[in-house]
Amino acid sequence: MKRFREYAPPSSAPTRTPHAPALPGLHLPLHRQVTPCPGKSTLLTLGASASTPQEGRVLYGDLDLSRHRHAQRYRHKASWLPQNPGFLPGMTCREHVAYVGWLKGMRERDAGKAAPDAIERVGLTDKLNSKIKTLSGGQRQRIAIAQALVHEAEVLLLDEPTVGLDPHQRRRFLDLLASLRGTVHAIVSTHDIGDLDQTFDSVIVLASGRSRFQGTVEEFAGHAAPDCAPGRRLESAYSVLLGAAE
Repeated sequence: MKRFREYAPPSSAPTRTPHAPALPGLHLPLHRQVTPCPGKSTLLTLGASASTPQEGRVLYGDLDLSRHRHAQRYRHKASWLPQNPGFLPGMTCREHVAYVGWLKGMRERDAGKAAPDAIERVGLTDKLNSKIKTLSGGQRQRIAIAQALVHEAEVLLLDEPTVGLDPHQRRRFLDLLASLRGTVHAIVSTHDIGDLDQTFDSVIVLASGRSRFQGTVEEFAGHAAPDCAPGRRLESAYSVLLGAAE
């Protein structure tokens, strides 16, 4: 493996512009479960320590992310997959995923050993030595998921991770999330809520920068309209909650 040095891939980090306060009063205790957040990405950027709150604090265990040293330690425990992740197209899939592991604090040798396993988990072993620039959009998205998994993070922050995946690939991703239950904290931003009850434990609905609902999937489904079509309770609950917020 080539020796690593720091590169500057295209940045996908958000810029701060003046807006009304987002997520006022939100309290999100984390358990080792999977939580989808239909709504904004603000929660994920705060959770990734890519931005700081104007009020309140972001805590993880005894780590206060407003403190520089704590934030550095936390970033080794967390993995953020933005909606439009940056890539280094000249690297192979193995090199790229290993490089991200190295950036996360892994030793170079350990990152090199862990990369193939992470790539296997997203079903791209046959692309292990292919250049990133040769991959399709869906394959790149799966490599992005692999790089989020490579260093065995305790916290996964995933922003629309199934964008670009076909139904089979999406099902594989949801099965992967389900397999992580009890070992990581996973927070997923998504607008695709049709199968929340198959994979996720709890739901937060965000609208206009505010929390409109926070609870279990069963409690979320309880907001569905009484006359909704069979099999459409989750979509109905989402519409009802957003309608109440208007």
